[in-house]
Amino acid sequence: MTQAAPPPVDVDPRLLEVLVCPVTRAPLEYDRVAGELISRSAKLAYPIRDGVPIMLPEEARELSE
Repeated sequence: MTQAAPPPVDVDPRLLEVLVCPVTRAPLEYDRVAGELISRSAKLAYPIRDGVPIMLPEEARELSE
């Protein structure tokens, strides 16, 4: 039995304009399908849970390239 992917999460666009990566202070990209905020400079993906971005580096997923 496979688990269904969580539905895409909507985040307030005004919030996305002010959020930056806590590690590098660089802008973030919003990946709606994955429900994550992506920091290309830090190579981290911050999760969004229940519409709330979790901006803790220890909660972020490392991006593989």
